[in-house]
Amino acid sequence: MSPHTSLHDDLTAAQRCLDELTRTVDRLEHTLGSGLEVRRVRSDAQHLRESLALLRAASPAAGAPGSAHPEMVTIPDKPYDHGLWSDVDDEGVGAKDRHAP
Repeated sequence: MSPHTSLHDDLTAAQRCLDELTRTVDRLEHTLGSGLEVRRVRSDAQHLRESLALLRAASPAAGAPGSAHPEMVTIPDKPYDHGLWSDVDDEGVGAKDRHAP
């Protein structure tokens, strides 16, 4: 993406190109008939249309303002309640009150 275009502009340009591709496939089908090759190109164009719609939906511009960055979660500096961890094993070490076999 160049510094002078936005994501929205790029997605819109891609949509315009895809629309032109669809019109061209329509003309080819009118000229050549609906043989296997034309059906494959039409199917590929439809897959591109679906993929572009997914890309547009997943883009930060599709969500609410500020959705490009997830909500900040503050983690307190105070120690955790040790009761939360009373019945868990330390990874690779085992439980504090048990010995290895």
